[in-house]
Amino acid sequence: MEPPSATPHRRRVRWQGSLLTVSLLIFWSPSITAQLTIESVPFNTAEGNDVLLLLRNPPTDTLIYIWYKGEITDNNNKIVSYLLITQSNATGPAHSGREIIYPNGSLLLQNVTLEDTGIYTLQITKTNGDNEALAGQIRVHPELPKPFITSNSSNPVEDQDSVTLTCDPETQNTTYQWLINNQSLPDRARLELSTDNRILTIHNVTRNDTGPYECKTWNPVNARRSDPFILNVLYGPDTPTISPSDWHYPPGANLTLSCNATSNPPAQYSWLINGNYLQSIQVIFIPNITVNDSGSYTCHVHSNATGLNRTTVKTITVSESVTKPSVRASNTTVIEPEGSVTLTCLTNHTGISIQWVFQGQILQLTERMTLSQDNSSLTIGPVKKEDAGEYQCEVSNLVSSSTSDPLILTVKYYDSAPESSGLSGGAIAGIVAGALAGVALTAALVYFLCIRNTGGASNQSDNTEHKPSASNHSQDHSDTDNEVAYSSLNFNAQLPKKPTSAFPSQTATETIYSEIKRK
Repeated sequence: MEPPSATPHRRRVRWQGSLLTVSLLIFWSPSITAQLTIESVPFNTAEGNDVLLLLRNPPTDTLIYIWYKGEITDNNNKIVSYLLITQSNATGPAHSGREIIYPNGSLLLQNVTLEDTGIYTLQITKTNGDNEALAGQIRVHPELPKPFITSNSSNPVEDQDSVTLTCDPETQNTTYQWLINNQSLPDRARLELSTDNRILTIHNVTRNDTGPYECKTWNPVNARRSDPFILNVLYGPDTPTISPSDWHYPPGANLTLSCNATSNPPAQYSWLINGNYLQSIQVIFIPNITVNDSGSYTCHVHSNATGLNRTTVKTITVSESVTKPSVRASNTTVIEPEGSVTLTCLTNHTGISIQWVFQGQILQLTERMTLSQDNSSLTIGPVKKEDAGEYQCEVSNLVSSSTSDPLILTVKYYDSAPESSGLSGGAIAGIVAGALAGVALTAALVYFLCIRNTGGASNQSDNTEHKPSASNHSQDHSDTDNEVAYSSLNFNAQLPKKPTSAFPSQTATETIYSEIKRK
């Protein structure tokens, strides 16, 4: 028997200090009037730990403490007793060798097991012979192992199979919880849990149900978590796609086509050209293609795991570059407004696009213009003067384009008020009058000149015979000085009026000067 103040031998170090403190407090605490109780320390414990059934407020007149396993206080269930007078203890049939009784009546159970769970009864015999019994309880929980997840199907097929995931192992008094992508399970109709949450069923699995999944287990004393579990859902192949998106190529180009389909596991690929098997490969390469390589290219994908097949067809066209077209006109010169003209774009290619160009710009159609169904012919009627100019046609396919030389369309037209080709009547009359006056003036000048010449000769003769003095000469000079008179004739000629001009017609004025001298 150990002394009351001594600390009992411990197998588990973590409870040693706390139990010693409790033991000392119980032993040295003064006797007070309080309710007599038994407390389990700790309240819950895991297997392998120690538990103290602590007697609180023990009576001061106690003679002997006796502990029993269970609620029945008979000798078969006796664990141990302690006699305070002699400070000695005695073990009973229910003693396992792991129980220690303290002088204050508390009982320590070491290295507890699940079998230690239950009710323990303490009988107290007082010095006056009275007996008092009270019970305590030990709650031992298993040390939870690390859980793991098992599945009833290793490779479920999408939209066909249901999967059951189980969190193992199964333990008593354990709570189970499932996580997917590190989150609590979403509220989905396809997810079903068992009553204890240990089994998770996923109905009609999809590729989005792959996980990862985890299960957590816990009881009042510990908690554990499984490793992530990935559900390998088989799906696909989906409808394949062929890249690149180009489908029109020029001769001499290299053709590379790649086929891709989402699938788990990866699908098998094969190619067909115009229905004929080419090869089983994901990417095909055809160098220096020609027009003969045009046709339908089919990608076929298959999955042995799901048994599904999918195909996609792509049409490839190999076209020559277009050559230069030409424009032909039914008439290159037309008269407004009765005339019409049809322009035709001449090309040797088929399956091309045609558009018309006028004066270097894309032709804007008017209500007088009509295009044929393939745009190769342009009809204009009736033509107007604004339709005159250069016309071209442009032909194109997906690899090239070419524009014709310009064709010039000439449009002739007449004004509604044509210009006068001669002079007005007034202008003609003025010119005639002027001409007559000129003739008359010319005759007068001739006449005066003749008279002057005659008079001059006579005067010269007189001057030779009689020479006047200087003073007389001066006077005579002033008297005989020729008198000069000027006259003018104005001829107005009105220019013809042009009806298309925005300005009034101008009048031309011509002035003829004539000099007449007289003595």
